[in-house]
Amino acid sequence: MSREDAGLTNDVTALGSASHELIPTQTQLPVPVPPVRKRPRHRLRQVLLLLALIAAAGGGYYWWSTRPPGLPPGIVSGNGRLEADEIDIDTKFPERVAQLFVDEGDLVKAGQLLALMDVRDYEAQLKKAQATAQQAERTLAEAQENVKQQQTLVVFAHQELLRAHDLVAKEFMTRETLDQRVQQMNAASAALAGAQDRVGEAERALEAAKRDVELLEVNIADSRLIAPVDGVIQYKISNVGEMLAVGGKVFTMLDTSYVYMDIYLPTAEAGQVRLGDDALIVLDALPGLALPAKVVFLATEAQFTPKAVETKTERDKLMFRVRVRINRDLLHAHRRDVRTGLPGVAYVRFDRSVAWPDWLQTKIVK
Repeated sequence: MSREDAGLTNDVTALGSASHELIPTQTQLPVPVPPVRKRPRHRLRQVLLLLALIAAAGGGYYWWSTRPPGLPPGIVSGNGRLEADEIDIDTKFPERVAQLFVDEGDLVKAGQLLALMDVRDYEAQLKKAQATAQQAERTLAEAQENVKQQQTLVVFAHQELLRAHDLVAKEFMTRETLDQRVQQMNAASAALAGAQDRVGEAERALEAAKRDVELLEVNIADSRLIAPVDGVIQYKISNVGEMLAVGGKVFTMLDTSYVYMDIYLPTAEAGQVRLGDDALIVLDALPGLALPAKVVFLATEAQFTPKAVETKTERDKLMFRVRVRINRDLLHAHRRDVRTGLPGVAYVRFDRSVAWPDWLQTKIVK
């Protein structure tokens, strides 16, 4: 080997040793981490926008496919809520609740006893008034008997006076005796008049006693809280044992014979509606049923009136309240199902020659 080859070999050996020192061992190599590729934000926005468009299209199709067809000329509609007249069952006097016979949700009939108040004080006063009336009746009977006696004395005194006149004329009796007979006649007449006055006083006393009895009987009857109409108990406000003031509420009931919906129609439509026009009410909770009704009220004054009405456009904004009431016979048959506050739509037919649309006709409750 030449000197140049030996030197080259040494250089290669040294280079290999140096490179071995520079390369780290396998345990010292760092673990490679793949880079995270972030999705662009605009791509996410596009996806969300696409989903929103799909949802809107689906909702629009559902509304279009389920919406009712348009109304023919002669029929108008308006939104409202089902309502019924509320009746407060309250006390006439300051009284304590003694008994309750119904509860919330119960159906009641006109004349049914709902609650009874504590009337022991009125009952005691009634017994006293009845005793006073009985005493007045006895007093009146005694006065009437006294009148009969006085009438007999008057008849006797009158007969004596007539005989005295005859005897004086025949000079069988003195003038002084005739004067005595006249005085007896006057006294009997005065006694009769006094007896008749006492009869009048006794009659008035008896009448006053009877009125006291009737008043207490009315007060006791008013303490029996009665249902004025057929309906359903909506709220129970007081409990047994509570002391109530005048007008204290015990129950609130709904008059199920008068259930209605108020709607608002613009001027052009409200002007064609008349009292007694046919109507149908469709509730949101019962979309498959149409309840027959009648127009029973038309407002004479507009609602939502602008401050200054000068143009036709502004006049068209005027809204009039129209009330439609469900038929009483239908309410009587389904009064347990009456629910107030339910929203819905009332359809009013002001042209009687127009038939209800098929999609409403098939829903009418018979």
